[in-house]
Amino acid sequence: MALAVGPSLNAVLNATSAILLMAGALCIKAGRIGAHRACMLAACATSTLFLISYVAYHAQAGSVHFRGTGWTRPAYFTILISHTILAVVIVPLAARTLFLAARERFADHRAMARWTLPVWLYVSVTGVVVYLMLYRL
Repeated sequence: MALAVGPSLNAVLNATSAILLMAGALCIKAGRIGAHRACMLAACATSTLFLISYVAYHAQAGSVHFRGTGWTRPAYFTILISHTILAVVIVPLAARTLFLAARERFADHRAMARWTLPVWLYVSVTGVVVYLMLYRL
């Protein structure tokens, strides 16, 4: 992967995942089960591509240090820390939620999704925020 494109690609993948998650939530509220399934599987695929891209980029580029000062520095690290912790948490949470849907255990799936969706959405959105703060500020 070209190093210059890595962070931007990762931000686009995170943003796409967030959009798909929101679309999937709207679809299920409207009773559009097939569209919900398609959105959520696409969000899962997009997030998986993000993870592969992220690991490949950082394997080549290493760690990138935040250069901001003043109030942006503690704000950045607060967002980064919460993002990182929840990014680890969301992997098994999303996997379990998808597993329950695949097994047609929809009551359990709904109960788990009430936790999974906001965490996954937060991770996707804060991924874009981290990118903007790290590479565009």
